[in-house]
Amino acid sequence: MPPQPPLPAQPHPWDKRIKCQAKDPQGRKIVTRYGNADFGWQHFTGRHNIKKCGTIAAIVNEHPESDDHHGRLTYGGVEFETGVPRPRMVKIVVIVQYSRKTKDQKYDAGSGQTIGVINAFCKNQPANKCPAWAKL
Repeated sequence: MPPQPPLPAQPHPWDKRIKCQAKDPQGRKIVTRYGNADFGWQHFTGRHNIKKCGTIAAIVNEHPESDDHHGRLTYGGVEFETGVPRPRMVKIVVIVQYSRKTKDQKYDAGSGQTIGVINAFCKNQPANKCPAWAKL
């Protein structure tokens, strides 16, 4: 029996299921997929300490701070510490890929779908990890 040709390369594995969804002021449906270690909920929930869908929804409820016109939208917001005499503040950044494929073309959400939130983190914090007081 002659050798078989190699199988086609498998796409990069990731969980396309939707964990959360919200709408931005322009009416875009912003999804947060479970993803994998590279992007999505599985990437940022542990690494950056954002553990609530409401946090993502609150941030994308504002107009994007930047749009590269290739599907990459960046949203930002702030969280203030409460119940203390000198409250601290932290800036939260949410990066959305509002297109079918990631910028590097490795991941495909499927026809009519968007990748969604690829990362969420607290800016100017060690390892971009949100502080525990923020309860995000």
